Order: sequence, then C-alpha cells, then structure tokens
Amino acid sequence: MRQTILYTCAWLALLLAGAFVPTHAQSVLDGAYVKETNLTKRVIPYPYLREADVMYKRRIWQDIDLRQKFNHPFYFPLTPIQDRKNLFDVIMNAIEVEGSIVPYYAGPLGEQDEFQEKMLPGSPKWKNAVGTMNYVAQTDEYGERTGDFDSTWVRVTAQEVTRYRIKEEWIWDKQRSERYVRIIGIAPLKEKYKDGVSIGYQPLFWLYYPECRYVFANSEVYNMFNDAQRRTYEDLFQKRYFSSYIVKQDNSFDRLIVDYALGTDALAESERIQRELFNLEHDMWHY
Repeated sequence: MRQTILYTCAWLALLLAGAFVPTHAQSVLDGAYVKETNLTKRVIPYPYLREADVMYKRRIWQDIDLRQKFNHPFYFPLTPIQDRKNLFDVIMNAIEVEGSIVPYYAGPLGEQDEFQEKMLPGSPKWKNAVGTMNYVAQTDEYGERTGDFDSTWVRVTAQEVTRYRIKEEWIWDKQRSERYVRIIGIAPLKEKYKDGVSIGYQPLFWLYYPECRYVFANSEVYNMFNDAQRRTYEDLFQKRYFSSYIVKQDNSFDRLIVDYALGTDALAESERIQRELFNLEHDMWHY
C-alpha cells in the first residue's frame, strides 16, 4: 500500500513538473479567441433571374483607384500579415499556390475581357502578363562589359497594382421591381510606361468574378469601425463598399471614354453616364 502511494505521488509530481515546462508542441494564440467566422463563411448565392424578367440592362466598366482613402482596404497591407492580405496577394496566392482561380488572357493591350483564353501559371503568356525581364550587362574582372547579359524575371508586386477594373451588368428586374448589379469580371491594372512617359493603365489579366467569390469570402479585410466585425473582400464588392468611376459603357465602337474624351471631359462623361443610370432607375418604377 505504501509503495502504491509513493508511485502515485511520483506520477503526480511528474505531471505537475511537465505542466510548467514549455514545449514546442504548444501553439501561441495571437488574440483573445479563435477566429472562425470568415474562415468558414459560405458564399450567398445570387437570386434566380429569368431573361423574361429583365426589362432593361446596361453593361459598364468601372475603375477602382486604390490611392483613394476609401479604397485603402484593397491596397493595404503591402506585406501580408497573419490575418490579412491585400487583394492582389490574395488573388496571386489563389492562382499560383492554391489553383482555385483561373486567370484569363487580357491581350497585348488589355482589350480582351471576354474570358476566352485561359492562362496557366508559369506559361510564357502568364510570365509576360505579370512580370518583366531585366537584363544586366556582364563585366569581366576589370569591370569592362563583355557583351553578354544576365536576364532575371521580376514579378509585379502588390505595390505596383494601384487600380482594379470591374466589368458589370446593371439589370432592372420587373418581377421584383428591383435593380441588380452583377459583377462579371475583375482585372488588376498596372501603369504602363513608354520612353519614361506614362501611357495609362493596362489590365494584367481578367478573372471571372463568380469563380473568385469563395476565395474573396474567406479573406478578411480591415474594418475601421469595429475590429471584431471584420469584413471580407466579397462583402466589399457585394455591398458596393468602394469608390469608382465609369471608364466605359456598351457602345457601337466598343471604345473607352478616354478614346474620345480626355481630362475633365472624360470625368464629365463618366458622371453623365452615372447620372443617366440613376435617373433611369428613378423613373423606371411607379410609386
């Protein structure tokens, strides 16, 4: 009996000693609780829409300028942290690592936005779309150029992507007497230069937005009002929580606004189209 008590005391002593010894198996919780709401969030399906119920539809293209303060949640943080990434890093991780999103070729001038040609990560078109080749001249031991060049491929960083273009359809449903905005595609834009002079922004590639919804719904975004109620990129897009301006609407020439208006004239044309859509919605329904 005495021997049994001694064994029991020794066993309890070992347990108590092990409780105060740090081990590598223990995990560190960076916070007060385990976050799981957005990590297991489901995508809300679109309401069913019949073609017969669509009484009017307009297709427009808008640009989201990330330099505006209201759009900063899409741009920051530039370096990924534990619980947040900027939108471009989320997209590139889903394409190159997870393979859950398929990019589509945007054309040499960014004119193709109909999701016709898929691009595989690592393919020549993909590397040409999201990166550039840097050539550095080789030198000998005396510092003289040998005529040969070393080439390195440099990928576009999140800091360089300062705009996004969204392709969407504005639909008036006579069955529900409601106006819907369905985002069809999204494209990151990078500023292009020629001879050191900016020639505008060009899409790197296009993404079919319905394929991105699950990834966006599980990627948290900073909420400046309440850190306990984090939004997701899906919330920002579906709730229209961003500032944008129209760069194109359906037209017979299939051209952008900047192709026929520049400067303040282009801004005035964008506002005219937006005001036309507002008036159309206001006058469509009878109260």
